[in-house]
Amino acid sequence: MGNRAASSASPRAASRAPMLTSPAGGVRVGITGRAGDDALRLAHTDWLRHDLVITGAPSELADFEAAAAGAGAIPWEYPDLDLEEEDRVQALVQPPDGSRGLDVDSARVLARELREAIFGHQQKIVAAAAQSRACPLDLHKLLPVPAEILQLGPDHSASLAWLQANWGTTLPLRHVQCLPEKPVTAKRKTARLRLEFWSADWTPWAAFAAFRKAWPALGFDIRPEYDDG
Repeated sequence: MGNRAASSASPRAASRAPMLTSPAGGVRVGITGRAGDDALRLAHTDWLRHDLVITGAPSELADFEAAAAGAGAIPWEYPDLDLEEEDRVQALVQPPDGSRGLDVDSARVLARELREAIFGHQQKIVAAAAQSRACPLDLHKLLPVPAEILQLGPDHSASLAWLQANWGTTLPLRHVQCLPEKPVTAKRKTARLRLEFWSADWTPWAAFAAFRKAWPALGFDIRPEYDDG
């Protein structure tokens, strides 16, 4: 699927939410930034493959490449790890499906290990976001998530709404890679950068609308690959 509103979004929330329209004249989708409302993220992420060709003068394209390279991750904060740990203990002792749970001591040990794993992973992402340039098209590098949104965590409805409004997708791009391209010659003065990437649930039209404004001398040709089979 691509550019389809999440079926789980509540009609009440969508009716009062602002609307986005893809530059290609695609589907209009409602978003909401209010905590507690359903936000635009599917229960099961549908990763959509894209081909992207960026064209322009070599110097302009080189500037964009330098600005776009980053870690390819969002350095979220997780403010409720204590509460989540207690929730996990309860879920492990009394599983929601009614199956036999763990004893309290075992549940606390496992919940603490999960908490430490989450915290350690978050710290690695924060460190990578500050220095890594492994991803050639990092949306957070080009359109940074504000600090006040990062503090809410990745699952807060305001975080999801910000991402949908400003990126057009609620997760960082995955499997971003440069594809082979012919070098610039004297007869061919326009440089080309070819990329392949996968985005979560939607084409990131909002991000590319911002890129076109920030880099007017560059051409962005983005082509989603829809799997209708």
